[in-house]
Amino acid sequence: MNQERLMKVILAPVISEKATLVGETRKQVVFEVLPDATKAEIKAAVELLFKEQKVEVSAVNVVNVKGKEKRHGRFIGKRKSIKKAYVSLKGDGDINFVEGVA
Repeated sequence: MNQERLMKVILAPVISEKATLVGETRKQVVFEVLPDATKAEIKAAVELLFKEQKVEVSAVNVVNVKGKEKRHGRFIGKRKSIKKAYVSLKGDGDINFVEGVA
C-alpha cells in the first residue's frame, strides 16, 4: 500500500456520545474515513499514523452512514454521506489525540 494514500484514508476522529461510550467499554476508536477505503487500508493507516504510541489494531468494522435530507424553508437539500470505521485495539492500547500539544 502506498504511504501517501494511507495518510489520506483517515479524515477525522468522530467525537460523539456513542463514540466515547464505545471507546470506554470496548477499547474501540471511531474515525471518519474515505468512502472508498478498505478495512486493510484503514488498519494500516491507523498503525502508521499512531506508530509513536505503538498502537496495534485487532479488527476494523465499517459503517456507511447515508446523509439526511434537510429542508431550509421551501428548499430541500441533502447532507453528505460518510463512512465510519470502528477500530478495535489490541491489549490495553489507547490512542491519545492530544499528545504533543503544549
